Amino acid sequence: MESSLTGPALRPAEAEHGLPKERPLSIRNFSMAIVLVAICSFFAIASSQFLSARNLSLLATELSITATLALGMLLIILPGHIDLSVGSGVGLIGGIASVLVMKHNWPSPLAMGAGLATGMLLWFAMGSLIVRQRSPGFIMTLGGLLVFKGLFWLVIRNSTVLVAPGGSTNFYSLLTTFYLPPALGCVLAAMILLGVVAAKLRSNKRRLEHGFPVEASELVFLKLFLTGQCLLLLVLVANQFRGIPLPAVILGSVALALSVLTNHTPFGRYLYAIGGNEEAALISGIPVKRVVIGAFAIMGAIVAITGFMQTSYAGASTTTIGDLMELDAIAACVIGGVSLRGGRGSVLGVLFGALIMACLLNGMTLLAVSPEFKFIARGTVLSLAVWMDVRLSR
Repeated sequence: MESSLTGPALRPAEAEHGLPKERPLSIRNFSMAIVLVAICSFFAIASSQFLSARNLSLLATELSITATLALGMLLIILPGHIDLSVGSGVGLIGGIASVLVMKHNWPSPLAMGAGLATGMLLWFAMGSLIVRQRSPGFIMTLGGLLVFKGLFWLVIRNSTVLVAPGGSTNFYSLLTTFYLPPALGCVLAAMILLGVVAAKLRSNKRRLEHGFPVEASELVFLKLFLTGQCLLLLVLVANQFRGIPLPAVILGSVALALSVLTNHTPFGRYLYAIGGNEEAALISGIPVKRVVIGAFAIMGAIVAITGFMQTSYAGASTTTIGDLMELDAIAACVIGGVSLRGGRGSVLGVLFGALIMACLLNGMTLLAVSPEFKFIARGTVLSLAVWMDVRLSR
């Protein structure tokens, strides 16, 4: 039987020369891209506005909000947990910052810092209850959903609280209204591409040095080529409107940080190990409780960041901020190939999953699809993603 620790078996010629086998191309490598292209093609034909620079800029902002929260959910699902409270938390943390700015005249950066600290503290406490008291995570976070929603309504007193005084702007309101200058956007895209290429080449070199298998060269080239094309397209389209929106930069920063965390740190490897087999991880000396609690604390910070962006995008804290966002985050993870049992998932997959969900919702909004059919479509896509993942994993 092939061992997951030693990698796939070598072909005879490769075994003879001691060379690792390259991973073959498969439909699974392209399944999400095929679905994304199909969705975008349909809406581009159905609505001439879908590919307009303005709509794509708005889509980038909407994607950034959903994907940021989904990346945080990845950290919770990897060790085999789930968090149903994040949607209510988005509203609560955004509402706290809005009230501090508008009702107590706090500077917006200070108010957002207080919201960030509150988010980390709340999720640290919730993670501690789940792990140290062995409480069911599903029930505890479901309770958190209700508690945070009630606290949110109490904080804003069931009213509408703006993020900035009328006719003025602050750092809070600029989160979703600021755009990078065109030249700066081009420089940033070039730096990102060079960084991705250098990181991939370095990773493959190290894997070869240690005798581990690497991806097929044609797959590596295709991924890097598509990454470059996507970055170029993003910059060109964004510069036709106002430039790259700030939320896209925030998403990129969060994605980079979590990619490094999950792929290049002991903490990230521990998350995968716990999700794969918690008992084995505990026996091997992994501090399971501290790692899971740490994941919840990071989730609190990401909930706060998402709350700031979502509230800023809406322009005010209202009682509907954050509604059902936990389901969109979980759906993005599942569509992106994250196993709800834990132990499997990646940052890139979550980004693809969030992009599919964002394109679907944006396109249906342009076509004025009624809310009931939006729910049906989202549920159908989620179910198909799970079915496809099971079929392609066999």
